[in-house]
Amino acid sequence: MSETNTRDVSTMLQARLRCVTPPSERQVAQFKEFLSKRYHTASAADVDLTVETDPSVGGGFILAVGSDEFDWSTRGRERQFEDQIDEARQRASRGADQGKIVSIMQEAVEAFHLAAKASEVGTVETVGDGIVTISGFDHVQYGEIVLFDNGVKGMIQDIKSDSVGAILFDQEGTIGEGSHVTGTGKRAGIPVSDAYLGRVVDALGNPIDGGVAIKASDYRPIENEAPGIIDRQPVNVPLQTGILAIDSMFPIGRGQRELIIGDRQTGKTAIATDAILNQKGKNCICIYVAIGQKSSTIAGIVNTLQAHDAMDYSVVVASTASDPAPLQYIAPYAATALAEYFMHKGKDVLIVYDDLSKHAVAYRALSLLLGRSPGREAYPGDVFYLHSRLLERCARLSEELGGGSITALPIIETQDGDVSAYIPTNVISITDGQIFLEQDLFFEGQRPAVNVGLSVSRVGGAAQTKAMKKATGSLRIDLAQYREMQVFTQFSSDLDEATKNQLAQGAVLMELLKQPQGSPLSMSDQVISLLVAENGKMIHVPVKEVKEYQRQLLDFFADKHPEIAGEIDKSGRLTDVLTQSVLEAADEFAPLYEKAQA
Repeated sequence: MSETNTRDVSTMLQARLRCVTPPSERQVAQFKEFLSKRYHTASAADVDLTVETDPSVGGGFILAVGSDEFDWSTRGRERQFEDQIDEARQRASRGADQGKIVSIMQEAVEAFHLAAKASEVGTVETVGDGIVTISGFDHVQYGEIVLFDNGVKGMIQDIKSDSVGAILFDQEGTIGEGSHVTGTGKRAGIPVSDAYLGRVVDALGNPIDGGVAIKASDYRPIENEAPGIIDRQPVNVPLQTGILAIDSMFPIGRGQRELIIGDRQTGKTAIATDAILNQKGKNCICIYVAIGQKSSTIAGIVNTLQAHDAMDYSVVVASTASDPAPLQYIAPYAATALAEYFMHKGKDVLIVYDDLSKHAVAYRALSLLLGRSPGREAYPGDVFYLHSRLLERCARLSEELGGGSITALPIIETQDGDVSAYIPTNVISITDGQIFLEQDLFFEGQRPAVNVGLSVSRVGGAAQTKAMKKATGSLRIDLAQYREMQVFTQFSSDLDEATKNQLAQGAVLMELLKQPQGSPLSMSDQVISLLVAENGKMIHVPVKEVKEYQRQLLDFFADKHPEIAGEIDKSGRLTDVLTQSVLEAADEFAPLYEKAQA
C-alpha cells in the first residue's frame, strides 16, 4: 500500500496544479516541498497534489490551494510584470528627480523576477444587473478591487459568511457562473494629477471629452478617512458665490458644507454653476460631479463653463443616467479623492455634488440587488453613513498640513417642497446649513428663489468679510417683515405712511436680490448695492427699474469712483469714511439717473 493511502486524506493539504504539459516526478516533488514550507506541514508527504491538464492556461502552470492561487502561467507572468512596471512608474513620478524615470523603469525590468505570491481566487456563483456573487474568498476586504477572467474589474461591496458580493465597473461580457475571480489586495482608487484640470472624466478617471489620455502622478483611494479635529482649523475664510442673496444672508466659508435643496427645476444647478464661475482668478479649483444626469444636461454645463473660461480651473466628473448604478455610486467618492489630492497640496477646492438624491437611489438599487434588508422607503439602513462619510471629508486643513480646503455644495431634490423626507433630513443634519429654493418664489419670478425663512448658514458671519457683514445690516429682518406685512395688507387700502415706506423698501430689496444666471457680482459690487439700498437710497425707484438702476449705479462707481470698489476689495472692511463716500456717490448718481430717464 502506498504512503499516501496510509495517511488520513482529510488531514492532508489539498492542492491542485493546472498546466498544459504534465510535470515530471521531480517537479511534482518540488511543488510539494514548496507547499510544505509555505503552509507549514510536517513534510512534503502531507501534501496531496492533483495534476490537471488545462490548455486554457496557455503556458506555465497555476497552483491552487483552497482560495489561494499561485499563478505562474503566461498570463500570470505578464500580469506580474505589468504590476511591477506600473509600480516603478508611480514611484518614479512621485520622486523628487522625475528626470530619472527611464533609468528607474530599466532597473525594474532588469530586476523582474516571478515572486511566489499567492492571490485570493474565488468562483462566480451568480451574475446580473451589475452585481456578482462570489464564493471561495476567505481574506478579501470591503472595497477591494477584484479582477475577472475577461479583464473586467469589480469592487467588493458586501461580505457574508459564505460568499461576497461585488459590483462591476463595466459590462458583464463573458462573466458567467463558474468564472474565476482574483483578488488584487488593492482598494478601489482613482489616478490623480494636475492634468485633470480642464477635463471631463468618468467615475474611474478616464477622459470622456475626446481629448488625449491623462498622465497620472499619483493614485488615491476613493474611500478615505475624514481629517480629525486636530487636523482642521475653523471655517472663517469666505468663499464668495457672486450671488447677492447668498453672500449677504447665508455666507459660505472655505471648508464648509452648504446644502442646496429644492424641487425640480427651481435653479439648484444654476446656483452651483454661478459659484464655480465666480471662482475665476481666486485661486480655487472647482470640481462638478454629475450623478445620474442626462448627457445633454452635462454637455450644457460644460459649454457654460467653457464659454466663461471656467474650465481652466475646473474638472467635470460625469456619471450619466445611462451608466450602471455602481459607477453612479462611486462617482462622488472618486471626485472627492481628486479634490483631496489638490487639498493636500495646499489648494482650495469647491466641489458640487449634483445630486445626492440620485446617488442615494443608485445605492438603494445596489443594496437591494445585493440582498440587503430594506428599511424606510426601501433604502438600506446605512444610507445615512453613505453621505456622512462623503461630506465629512470636506474640511479646511490646519496650517501644518498645508492649509488646503474642500468646500462642498451638495444638491438634494425634494418632492413638492417636502424637506422632511428621509434623504433631505439626513443630508440637512450632516451639512452646515442649507439654501432652500422655493417653487412658488421661482414661478413668481424671484430668481434665485431663495426662501429666507428656511435657509440658513450655521457658520454665519464668521465666513463673511467685515464689509459684507456691515452692509447687510438688517436685511433678513427687513425681508421677513416685508413678507409678513405683505400678507396682512394685501386686502387693505388705508395704510399709514410708515407702512407704505416699509412695503416700498421691501419690494426694492426683493427686486435687488434678483440676479440673472451666469452674472456673478464681485464683493465690492454687492457691498455697494446693499449699502445704497439699505440706506433707503433706492426707495424712490420704481420696482421694475431697480435692476437697471443697480446696473447703472455700479457702472457709475466703476467709471467715476473706482477707488471706492478697489478699497473695499483690498481691505474687506467698510469704515465710516468709506461708507460716507459710497452714500455721497449714490446721492451724486441719483439726479443723473433721473435726468437720463426724463
